[in-house]
Amino acid sequence: MAHHLITDSNPSFPGQHVDLPGVKLWYVDTGGSGIPVVLLHANTGTVDAWEDQLRAFSQSGYRAVAFDRRGWGRSMPSPDKGDQPGSIAGDLEALAQRLGLDRFVLVGVAGGGFAALDYAAWKPERLVKLVVAGSNGQFSETHMQDFSARIAVPGLTGRPEVRPYLEVGVAYRAENPEGFRHFNEMEHAARQPDAPAQPLRTPNTFAKLATITTPTLILMGGADLLAPPALMRTWASHLPDARFVEIGDAGHSINWERPDKFNTLVLEFLNS
Repeated sequence: MAHHLITDSNPSFPGQHVDLPGVKLWYVDTGGSGIPVVLLHANTGTVDAWEDQLRAFSQSGYRAVAFDRRGWGRSMPSPDKGDQPGSIAGDLEALAQRLGLDRFVLVGVAGGGFAALDYAAWKPERLVKLVVAGSNGQFSETHMQDFSARIAVPGLTGRPEVRPYLEVGVAYRAENPEGFRHFNEMEHAARQPDAPAQPLRTPNTFAKLATITTPTLILMGGADLLAPPALMRTWASHLPDARFVEIGDAGHSINWERPDKFNTLVLEFLNS
């Protein structure tokens, strides 16, 4: 499937800025009266990563909302209007209040998954369901840090020039060179120069996970080199209400690489 980056002039998903504490936040809202589904992008992404999900979820009757995190894409820090760098969970809550999203589904991929867990533990009353895909969860436990160190690829992990090859699975790169080119365009422009990473509100721990009673879908890519199924099952087994599904040939950018399968699985979970 081809990907087309979302721009200010894209008629399908027009985006806009909203002034929130500490940030001029760029977001896309498909509108409608259905249950809202809020999408949190990866460290390598922006709202552009969610084009296929915005379309599929809105066509299925949901109100899909995605935003660029502070310092990524089109969202600009506003130091005169709030503390910096803030947290993704804090910006999400401010946006939810502004848009009147009383209860919603939260979907986080990779780095967005860190923030989704952080938010779910903080504001459980907000969430109908939770989806975390392709994410190591950014856990403080030494056990998880050791796990990540064991699966790191010597000479590759951490090098910016090879990041796209770890972020996107080999099957997708072979099948869809045009889609991979679009991914590279998005990844190279995603994070603004010198933008600080937003910390979690509180560290992600197994004890914190145990408090998240929201029904949760854990989506895993069988070809994910950064958050393989064995890693995701290790931390997600501490969630009280989790179900696990694997997309065998998907890499780390699971929603981008296998959008049809990803969307089907998420929608089945939401409709169940």
